[in-house]
Parts: sequence; C-alpha cells; structure tokens
Amino acid sequence: MNPFLLRAALAAIGLWLATLLVDGLVITGPGTLVLAALLLGLCNALVRPLLILLTLPATVLTLGLFLLVINAAVLALVAAMLPGFTIAGFWPALWGSMVVGFTGWVGSLVFQ
Repeated sequence: MNPFLLRAALAAIGLWLATLLVDGLVITGPGTLVLAALLLGLCNALVRPLLILLTLPATVLTLGLFLLVINAAVLALVAAMLPGFTIAGFWPALWGSMVVGFTGWVGSLVFQ
C-alpha cells in the first residue's frame, strides 16, 4: 500500500478517535473525515516543517514541548479550512492532536 495513503488512513482513524474522546472536536461526516485526514497529511508535510523551523528557539527553550503547540496549530488550520470540521478552542486542538499523533505512532509501529 502507498505510504501516504496508509498514513492518511491512520490519520483518519486518529481523527475519528479524537472526535469520540475529546469534547469540542466535531467532524460532521465520513467524507469530511477523509478530507480532513488527507489535508492533515498535506499540512504536516508542507506547513509543519516551516513552523518548526520558525519556532526553533521556543522549541529548544521548552525542551521540545512546543511541538505539541505546533501540532495543535496544524490541526486547527485543517479545521479552519474544512467547513464540516470544528474545534472549540486551544485545549481540544491540543488533546485532539495528541490523540491523532499517538494513533499514528502506534500505527507506524504496527505497519512497519
């Protein structure tokens, strides 16, 4: 299977789990879920490295914890682009990005 499609499928599963576990994270339908997963993969490939580079001093000062904020910002960016995907604020974005990241990490361990 194509690695991008596998990561998109893992992101879709992570987003679905995040909507179940995190209050304030809402995805209206399965089509929006698939689009959100694809767009999240695209933003993680294009926008996230630029954000990491621009915020490198803050990341070093916080010993890497600022990467959680970057992940939440990328997830919030995806939610801002899709009409059927809403996030109620910073904390749901942070917890949602942690669920999606953990799901992707476990999935990459399983499908390695």
